[in-house]
Amino acid sequence: MGKAPKNILVILLSEMGSIVLAGPMFAALRRQYPGAAIHILQLKKNQEVSRLLSLTEPEYMHTLDDSSGGALIGDILKVSLQMRKMGLDAVIDCELFSRVSALLSFSTGAPVRVGFTPHTQEGLYRGSFINHAIPYNPYQHISKQFLSLVDALQSPDGMPRNRAGAIREIPAEPELSVDFTSEELAAYRAKVESDHPVTRTRKLVLVYAGGGILPERAWPASHYARVVQGLCTSGYAVGLIGLKDDAALAQDLKTRVSSDACLDLTGYTKSIRELLMLMHASSLLITNDGGPSHFATVTPIQTMVFFGPETGKLYGPLGKRTIILESGIACSPCLTAYNHRLTFCDGDNQCLKRIAPDPVLDQALAFLQMQAPAGGAGTAA
Repeated sequence: MGKAPKNILVILLSEMGSIVLAGPMFAALRRQYPGAAIHILQLKKNQEVSRLLSLTEPEYMHTLDDSSGGALIGDILKVSLQMRKMGLDAVIDCELFSRVSALLSFSTGAPVRVGFTPHTQEGLYRGSFINHAIPYNPYQHISKQFLSLVDALQSPDGMPRNRAGAIREIPAEPELSVDFTSEELAAYRAKVESDHPVTRTRKLVLVYAGGGILPERAWPASHYARVVQGLCTSGYAVGLIGLKDDAALAQDLKTRVSSDACLDLTGYTKSIRELLMLMHASSLLITNDGGPSHFATVTPIQTMVFFGPETGKLYGPLGKRTIILESGIACSPCLTAYNHRLTFCDGDNQCLKRIAPDPVLDQALAFLQMQAPAGGAGTAA
């Protein structure tokens, strides 16, 4: 681009965790183009996270409703007209090989359209709408690749590779935060203790055992039960978090553990903001790969996260308060942008089953025992 852009659109339609991983990209855009309005186009169901993290001004947030085909088509047409009237200078398409997002990039009328190209990979053609393309690199962390999209804004027109990109390390932090007052956090902690008196004398450990939209990412329930039982026996309270859809799994775990210190907290938090306050009131999060592991990086909590079908080397949460747990089995990871995230293990996710529960329990206890006693200092250092 010759002159400094005034309006840049970022298309980010992926899971909520990707929004956190894109934090350094948004920070880089603000530093590099301080006078530009950064617009975001995302699915309506994901906008809560962007608002909470203050990724941009509320008036620059645009959504697509994918609850039905008709609603989605209507929103695509509406957003395309809005962007054309605005006069976008550039669009950054963060989707890997989505044809819809590539078409959206073109329909906005932006002269500079940045995005990933599959290069010679078969079966992933997404048209020729992207004119500032960089190759998707399956060997680099996605946050680092998002930063390369910012570099590509200044690359020559039609360049198939971003040869001039900066040499970067994986971002050390998500460069995102949510402001809570000490009074707000204290009030929420008091609420948790009132609702669940066992947490008054025991430090709280959160466990997310659900697999979300990809069940093969879940560590076995029997392994979780062993760890939760060990934590309860050792004097800790364990809160099983998740959506209402995870309630059946939580009840199964409570039955297996059979302890009053094992709490069903599925559906307990009514928003992502409340979930973050719950993390502030807790000492440790043990979770499958998914949104909670990324949300945790904007709080002080220590996290242990399981990876198998996907890898922490590419999608691991940013920051220094995360322990990645992987088995290293030869077929792991198996989900990629090249196979449309379809695994060949038919649900028999040996990559996760082979991560034994006892070493995980030992590691969790070792961390918890280094912390201050419960009774007011329940967050990770």
